[in-house]
Amino acid sequence: MTENVRLETGSVAPPFSLPNDEGGTTSLSDFAGKKVIVYFYPRANTPGCTKEACDFRDSLSQLGGLGIDVVAISPDTPDKLAKFRADHDLNFPLLSDVDKQVMNAYGAFGEKKNYGKVVQGVIRSTFVIAADGTVEKAMYNVRATGHVARVLKDLA
Repeated sequence: MTENVRLETGSVAPPFSLPNDEGGTTSLSDFAGKKVIVYFYPRANTPGCTKEACDFRDSLSQLGGLGIDVVAISPDTPDKLAKFRADHDLNFPLLSDVDKQVMNAYGAFGEKKNYGKVVQGVIRSTFVIAADGTVEKAMYNVRATGHVARVLKDLA
């Protein structure tokens, strides 16, 4: 089993271009010159992922006030993501990484503990990408509850 890639402060954020929940494509380059939070979550419409997404939704104006956009990435299909957006009135792009290439590039897929067992899966992770495309902050194995508040506190 290979060790996951881990991005660190100052790493160049791996570029991506993925299908989104609205039938288009969203790329990291769309945010060039702006700060963006890219977060990875395991599955749409599950309790933890819904809590995290709703926290980002409810904090988007605060993040926007700091000049920060938000993008969420999961292995769900664009159709499932569109339903997730509609079900919870989400107000930021939801991207589909079905083959998990972007997750692997960010170290957000690999071995993790789930109910005491080691399994392969999405590692709930959040990255603050600076305007110059470098990683300002990399957070792995984050908890869904209270995570956005911690991110906001770190950014303040």
